[in-house]
Amino acid sequence: MQTREGPLWQLGETVRTVLPSAYARLSDADLADRANDGDQLALDALIERYAAKVSRMTARLLDDIEDARDAAQESLLKVSVRLRQFRGDALFSTWLHRLVVNTCRDIGARQQIRQAESLETAVNDPADGASDPSRLAQVADLRREITQQLARLSVEQRQMLVLRDALGFSYEEIARALRVPVGTAKSYVHRARLILQANLEEYATA
Repeated sequence: MQTREGPLWQLGETVRTVLPSAYARLSDADLADRANDGDQLALDALIERYAAKVSRMTARLLDDIEDARDAAQESLLKVSVRLRQFRGDALFSTWLHRLVVNTCRDIGARQQIRQAESLETAVNDPADGASDPSRLAQVADLRREITQQLARLSVEQRQMLVLRDALGFSYEEIARALRVPVGTAKSYVHRARLILQANLEEYATA
């Protein structure tokens, strides 16, 4: 029997569900078929079966430990929202491997873009670049403030805002991943943006 409500994973935490033993005996393909038919326990079982392997894969593919953790989390999110793309033409593990590799490639590319932008800023505007201690301090303060303000949002608001604005998920993908109506996902994201904007404006004028 399931001991809690909600999906197996949550952003920033690890959650395990007590699953019926029968699910452990099902093949990946059977679990995928059941999950696509709406069986949430089958999806939980499939994600739990591969969660550790996904973490090991991302750790090998990405040098930065935080990027690796983000890639593992994002990969598991993608499994839940893109499982219907698995047609059974190959092994589920093969399909998952491609998904993880592509996710790591995307995260690595985003990291390279951020680094290139930082380098360009430092070269073109040394006064405001990474070599300016006061600028570094301001950026660090702003990052801490954003982190603190995100932590003050409700769990649902924070999850949906991160999925939408940080990971680029569509509202439909968010709704399926968190099992809420699309309208609810839009409402939570909109409300979270307003709260975050208002709080950051107060910080800027303080």
